[in-house]
Amino acid sequence: MELFSYFRSTAAYRVRIALNLKGLDYQLSPVDLAGGEQRGADYLALNPQGLVPALRLDDGQVISQSTAIIEWLEETCPSPALLPRGSTERALIRGWVNTIACDIHPLNNLRVLNYLKNTLALDEAAKTTWYHHWLQLGFEALEQQLVATPYCAGEQLSLADVYLIPQVFNARRFHFDMAPFPRIRAVCEACHQLEAFKRARPENQPDDATPPASG
Repeated sequence: MELFSYFRSTAAYRVRIALNLKGLDYQLSPVDLAGGEQRGADYLALNPQGLVPALRLDDGQVISQSTAIIEWLEETCPSPALLPRGSTERALIRGWVNTIACDIHPLNNLRVLNYLKNTLALDEAAKTTWYHHWLQLGFEALEQQLVATPYCAGEQLSLADVYLIPQVFNARRFHFDMAPFPRIRAVCEACHQLEAFKRARPENQPDDATPPASG
């Protein structure tokens, strides 16, 4: 399998975590979103949506959209399971997942932020206010629902953790105050101890050109 990814993409980050948790081997092919590579003819031929992630299977078929990819992984590689067995429990996890994937992320992804800046001419302060507003609403809801430990659903890792960790990474990157969300922070601390999450982190990707911290 070949995963087309961008190191800071929340959606691609989710898929990297899921692949790692499943213990699957994959080739990672970076796509330079900042440089516009996703709009080039070669990438559009692969994924006409011009987005990451995209997963090219061994038979050449390409799956786009992170949720579709992760659901395919869960169906074809069911162990370790990232969804519980019970239908009600599955629905609860999917509810948390959709809070992130549908209510938070689409309003704050790179395309939207670029539109706010380049088309609507919002300055950085206004853009940050927009970003923080939707994070606040989403995280307030999630914080109230997270009552188990150490992970979102208790002792068992789930898709809720896979989606939460990348969203918190981007929240911190945009200097969002996580202090009012101790339960979310506790889940993040637990997940960051796991190798699958460590290897998926943006700073551990080959396309991360961020200079290392000094001192």
